[in-house]
Amino acid sequence: MKVLLIKDVQNLGKAGQIKEVADGYGRNFLIRRGLAVVATEGVVKDTRLRLESEARQHAEATMTASKLAERLERTTLTFQRRAGEKNRLYGSVTSADIAEELQKLIGQPFDKRKIMLEEPLRELGTHRVAIKLMPEVTAQVTIVVEREE
Repeated sequence: MKVLLIKDVQNLGKAGQIKEVADGYGRNFLIRRGLAVVATEGVVKDTRLRLESEARQHAEATMTASKLAERLERTTLTFQRRAGEKNRLYGSVTSADIAEELQKLIGQPFDKRKIMLEEPLRELGTHRVAIKLMPEVTAQVTIVVEREE
């Protein structure tokens, strides 16, 4: 029996693949649990079209993220904070602060969870912060923290 996998099945294959399996295994396990469907011509064609559409959308999203990454690479964000004598900030610059400034810069909402800041910036100076726009697209933004006058 030929089945089209709807979800990844360990030791069998990934979603979207067509596999030849024993009739009982296909009917009683894969199809009943919603892991696969019988691979008819219509189902295969619909799945192929859906996968092609998803690939196209992913490529467009990656291209958009790459353009944004190029723009962010050239960006320098400046924050003014109160600091003590040894250049330690009384407060800090957090990923939420950076996201808020990026939101003003690009004109659309920006998720603070995309900013790869291990801990808040607590010292004056220039810092490079990674921003993960997509799993394969990352940008580095320059953050300058100056003393507030």
